[in-house]
Amino acid sequence: MELKKGLLVFFLLLECVCYNVESKCVKGCDVAFASYYVSPDLSLENIARLMESSIEVIISFNEDNISNGYPLSFYRLNIPFPCDCIGGEFLGHVFEYSASAGDTYDSIAKVTYANLTTVELLRRFNGYDQNGIPANARVNVTVNCSCGNSQVSKDYGMFITYPLRPGNNLHDIANEARLDAQLLQRYNPGVNFSKESGTVFIPGRDQHGDYVPLYPRKTGLARGAAVGISIAGICSFLLLVICLYGKYFQKKEGEKTKLPTENSMAFSTQDVSGSAEYETSGSSGTASATGLTGIMVAKSMEFSYQELAKATNNFSLENKIGQGGFGAVYYAELRGEKTAIKKMDVQASTEFLCELKVLTHVHHFNLVRLIGYCVEGSLFLVYEYIDNGNLGQYLHGTGKDPLPWSGRVQIALDSARGLEYIHEHTVPVYIHRDVKSANILIDKNIRGKVADFGLTKLIEVGGSTLHTRLVGTFGYMPPEYAQYGDISPKVDVYAFGVVLYELISAKNAVLKTGESVAESKGLVALFEEALNQSNPSESIRKLVDPRLGENYPIDSVLKIAQLGRACTRDNPLLRPSMRSIVVALMTLSSPTEDCDTSYENQTLINLLSVR
Repeated sequence: MELKKGLLVFFLLLECVCYNVESKCVKGCDVAFASYYVSPDLSLENIARLMESSIEVIISFNEDNISNGYPLSFYRLNIPFPCDCIGGEFLGHVFEYSASAGDTYDSIAKVTYANLTTVELLRRFNGYDQNGIPANARVNVTVNCSCGNSQVSKDYGMFITYPLRPGNNLHDIANEARLDAQLLQRYNPGVNFSKESGTVFIPGRDQHGDYVPLYPRKTGLARGAAVGISIAGICSFLLLVICLYGKYFQKKEGEKTKLPTENSMAFSTQDVSGSAEYETSGSSGTASATGLTGIMVAKSMEFSYQELAKATNNFSLENKIGQGGFGAVYYAELRGEKTAIKKMDVQASTEFLCELKVLTHVHHFNLVRLIGYCVEGSLFLVYEYIDNGNLGQYLHGTGKDPLPWSGRVQIALDSARGLEYIHEHTVPVYIHRDVKSANILIDKNIRGKVADFGLTKLIEVGGSTLHTRLVGTFGYMPPEYAQYGDISPKVDVYAFGVVLYELISAKNAVLKTGESVAESKGLVALFEEALNQSNPSESIRKLVDPRLGENYPIDSVLKIAQLGRACTRDNPLLRPSMRSIVVALMTLSSPTEDCDTSYENQTLINLLSVR
């Protein structure tokens, strides 16, 4: 068991080192601090909610700046938070903020989060329009952090993200921290402490007022040239260990006795229908350390088998909520949070590690959040529980109210934003490879979240097409992938176009027209025929989900159908990017628009005008 745990770490380390040579970090550290400047009339409750902390934790680090339970205005509070390696690119943490009416990226960065983040970071990790962030929308707020630098000093291991304000200078900040000014400058090379904007990193103290020394195993910082020199050796060593582990693992699996709970239940990894009732989900995970929450996947919780078994009543059928291609999914309440636990066979270790690897790097509101994992007996991934199942259940199942047209457009936009994030904003770029309605989960607010990253493939930035083995679901595969194994982000674009057709028609991706497989017909061909008619509006109207009645705008439906056609062109070079699709869907979901002058509408016109 210890070997399996250790090798899991090796797999993840191998991915971090070998797949992204340009990584600036490998892991983060347990705690960093945010220096939050308190505006008048701001309560501790509001600050704790924004910073995903608790009032008790904030008070314990800031007793001198809190009076009778109220923070002193125009003073700073040092608020602890986990510091993670985001995408192998930089150290930071992503907070989730629920937007208020009238919020913009500028107001969130400068007012709400007191310059702890920037407009540029908000744009990078969110897909909302600058002037149109919807009320109650979940905004990813990224705050940079530091874990120290052994080349500067080993005496300091906890650091404060300190936004510079008017009147600040290096001398005053050094005096306030009772540190040498040259030391602060070495931690922030080239930074002008008097520029009145931006952030610097300064050593922070614990609850006892002491500086915590740096321990190299906690830093997670890149080692510059030394890392570059040793990468080849590290990768070779890890690959050797993994190969040896694979042989050992196969041998031990043949000798392993099944767990009692597995003997008492029917367990099958074969998904006959090709799609799961509740496909697993993932995004940035949460954990708890010294009263903190919101730690991402790199710090995801490791659960014990006993804890998972107890929470699921020994993985009883009553707790089972789904069956996917790689295992069963169970509902459980763990440590005060509703969760979905995916129980995978050990033979699915590749998919298990793939999901864990991907979700270490991607954090977005429209990607379902990973909470933790377990590698005892079987392989387990623990996700946030999504209340309303998946989109396929709404469109093809029974027992659920039909989604209104506006809700379908919103779910399409949500899903497109999640895919656009993994295509455009991660390094390396990820390709989902199994986009389908069953892998789009619906939360209690009827918002969409992309799930199931077990088949995800990565490509380096600037890469266009790879050749790989065929995986995925029949009916969603584009021609170049099904025939030649060619893979690029346009594979996901094609599958998303099929999902758009599903949202219109509530039909399956493949329709049976007779008894044999040869007599089946794809949804793409069905809509292509309708759009080629002399009166496409009437032809499309015949394909609309009858449960909608007349409660839909045919013009909007026709545009979604045309967008689906653009996504499912045979030539992948003619398909739009997910970024263009997001812009087009934002136009369709907007309640008001200038049809002659808006950039979004022109983009939509350009997309739909290409045949």
